[in-house]
Amino acid sequence: MSTIPFEPLLHHSPLRHTSLNGARGFFLPSSLNLRCHFTSKKLHSIGRSIASGNSLGSLSSERRRSVAIRASSSDTAVVETAQSDDVIFKENFPVQRIDKAEGKIYVRLKQVKENNWQLSVGCSLPGKWILHWGVSYVGDTGSEWDQPPEDMRPPGSVAIKDYAIETPLEKLSEGDSFHEVTINLNLESSVAALNFVLKDEETGAWYQHKGRDFKVPLLDDVPDDGNLIGAKKGFGALGKLSNIVVKPDEPDADVQDKGKSSSGSTEGGKGLEEFYEEMPISKHVAGDNSVSVTAKKCPETSKNIVSIETDLPGDVTVHWGVCKNGNKKWEIPAEPYPEETFLFKNKALRTRLQRKDDGNGSSGLFSLDGKLEGLCFVLKLNENTWLNNRGEDFYVPFLTSTSLPVETEAAQVSGKAPKTNQEVSDSGFTAEIITEIRNLAIDISSHKNQKTNVKEVQENILQEIEKLAAEAYSIFRSTTPAFTPESVLESEAEKPEIKISSGTGSGFEILCQGFNWESHKSGRWYQELQEKADELASLGFTVLWLPPPTESVSPEGYMPKDLYNLNSRYGTMDELKETVKRFHKVGIKVLGDAVLNHRCAHFKNSNGVWNLFGGRLNWDDKAVVADDPHFQGRGNKSSGDNFHAAPNIDHSQDFVRKDIKEWLCWMREEVGYDGWRLDFVRGFWGGYVKDYMDASKPYFAVGEYWDSLSYTYGEMDYNQDAHRQRIVDWINATSGAAGAFDVTTKGILHAALQKCEYWRLSDPKGKPPGVVGWWPSRAVTFIENHDTGSTQGHWRFPGGKEMQGYAYILTHPGTPAVFFDHIYSDYRSEIASLLSLRNRQKLHCRSEVNIVKSERDVYAAIIDEKVAMKIGPGHYEPPSESQNWSVAVEGRDYKVWETS
Repeated sequence: MSTIPFEPLLHHSPLRHTSLNGARGFFLPSSLNLRCHFTSKKLHSIGRSIASGNSLGSLSSERRRSVAIRASSSDTAVVETAQSDDVIFKENFPVQRIDKAEGKIYVRLKQVKENNWQLSVGCSLPGKWILHWGVSYVGDTGSEWDQPPEDMRPPGSVAIKDYAIETPLEKLSEGDSFHEVTINLNLESSVAALNFVLKDEETGAWYQHKGRDFKVPLLDDVPDDGNLIGAKKGFGALGKLSNIVVKPDEPDADVQDKGKSSSGSTEGGKGLEEFYEEMPISKHVAGDNSVSVTAKKCPETSKNIVSIETDLPGDVTVHWGVCKNGNKKWEIPAEPYPEETFLFKNKALRTRLQRKDDGNGSSGLFSLDGKLEGLCFVLKLNENTWLNNRGEDFYVPFLTSTSLPVETEAAQVSGKAPKTNQEVSDSGFTAEIITEIRNLAIDISSHKNQKTNVKEVQENILQEIEKLAAEAYSIFRSTTPAFTPESVLESEAEKPEIKISSGTGSGFEILCQGFNWESHKSGRWYQELQEKADELASLGFTVLWLPPPTESVSPEGYMPKDLYNLNSRYGTMDELKETVKRFHKVGIKVLGDAVLNHRCAHFKNSNGVWNLFGGRLNWDDKAVVADDPHFQGRGNKSSGDNFHAAPNIDHSQDFVRKDIKEWLCWMREEVGYDGWRLDFVRGFWGGYVKDYMDASKPYFAVGEYWDSLSYTYGEMDYNQDAHRQRIVDWINATSGAAGAFDVTTKGILHAALQKCEYWRLSDPKGKPPGVVGWWPSRAVTFIENHDTGSTQGHWRFPGGKEMQGYAYILTHPGTPAVFFDHIYSDYRSEIASLLSLRNRQKLHCRSEVNIVKSERDVYAAIIDEKVAMKIGPGHYEPPSESQNWSVAVEGRDYKVWETS
């Protein structure tokens, strides 16, 4: 659920990362043939600088005319056209480059008249900027916001629940990139400080100040958490405020109007001082481009001629390799190579494309052996920017002259066009393997029915199956196979003994968060998820976390009203049940998001306060805690922290616990949920959770216990034992019946990766510094969710470093959770490789981790003595004395090995 941020809200930088795994492409028919020869060209030495060259021009696929570039002493190429049916591949790939724009955020406090002050917030970068803001009143404690008085809200402001306002920034003038909003301060109110963050709606990025909300104090006794801006001295007291008025409004808003003061206010802003402050800001701006690839078979030489052309600006380098022997493992081909080519670490080649004569983009030609199966490549724009094909390598398949007609993407979707030759080849090859495995399995079955001693025969057959399975795995290791009934399953005899517990599941669980903050907007989210069931199963996920299912005041579901009404913005109850059944069919357990801490009322009491409930659970105000100042409950005091946007439920009441247990059991039976994600568990005692888990008997359960880490002068403390202790205490209160999200680990990863302080990832005892270091089996590790990322971005993971985070949590103990947005992003292929590794090596929630290096620029660990990993720009290689290590996955500033 939405919370107030307490870490830097860094905007997401979707940089592409190179991957040495191939991806299938879609085939489009073409009508151009190319005859060409490349003369031998010596390989440039490593490190030699790339010189500029002449453009080879672009090759039109629409014209049937001769174009010749003949060989000469200067090692140029010869190209001639022939028949149009020699085109074997043609595709135009859309790519998106990311440029960094830098500017400033400025804040100005200005006195307009004697008692009229204005606060202006502006930004110099173009964008759709929104000021997300609220106020703190005299006497408020903690970091919670409240809404400001009505007369302080600029035109166009929109209320966000009951704690914030969003106001768009306007351009200062037409053609100007500066955006600004001005707030007229009401100094007659009891406002002690104004809090805000800046949001760019174009990118979904949020911007804070020193890792916290911007805070402008209007009194001299406002506590300084390192995020104050403006003058901090000489503020005159605005006077004390009595008679804070509670003004109930609409039932779905529950807004507390604390803005109007009594006549007891004094002197206004007598001690305020004008100020102007600037803070640097940067954002990544996306630019749309394309890469056009055409492959042709040269009739004279039988070579494959590939033309790569792009409109990307600046220098573009093709980082490439070839594929053969039935897999997409990158290999270096024999010479000749194009001009401006050099070897990269004996793993790939790099060729700089030649600039076009008109300066609009670049192009290049590649002449490759006709026996090769394909070309894999990614594009390198600079040391930090790589472009690929929607998270996969660009892949150009080479087909034979007897190929069947190629299949367009549209035809593939419709299912009416014939399959491509590459697909026929692959499917035929794999079909043979599957057929052999099935025949061998039939042999085992037939031998079982015989009365002779067949143990030796069965062992031989099983060995043959293992060989075939290994061969199939080598083919598909670099791709994400679709889930099919023919998938080869591991023998149950090979798996360790599994004990199911609601706090751990099987211990081998991998959790997928199946939604983001915007998922409700489609109105058919359940149906959309059903379409992804096979795909998510093939990636290796075992548990899916669904959004809150109940009727809710807020469309996202976190302000529940009638708990038994399961028709929500995500879909109907029937669609929900079908979704659960669909995921059960592919072997994935499903968690319901249970919001038990609070509930929105249906009716007002005699004082006009919304605290009376309807529906099947028609509770009165005895179900509301007594110490929630907004909702006048008559229950007992809260056993946890209050959530101020809705009535907090008193779980100490017998009738409340009885009703909640019945509801959870009903959800298990009626919907088919396998377990729970428990929202805002800071709000009530963990012992009640144990009661609920004992009653509903979930397969798996995890609670959201999220509060602030420890800081000193705005810097995160190295020792976060107090923070993880609070989470562990809550888990212990549940008697281990539920795990908890490891917020501690996420926070420490933020600091370590953002500031290159990887020494933070080992505590004083040489253990992981989060919950995973103390109680790994109950730690659910994650780097992002619908609150921290998505369009809320309350605590966004450091941009461009997400894969380092996943390399950590997907190799370490605990139960890792992967965010939906990251699965369907440029990180998909790398995440898929890490998921495959975790399942292949049977890493689990209790795996042993041995931290071997935790220095300024590198962290390295060995897990279960069969997986080694490192993150950070520093160097590490696992010891090779006792074990043979091979690289399993690698990317920008991370690398993972497995024992061979």
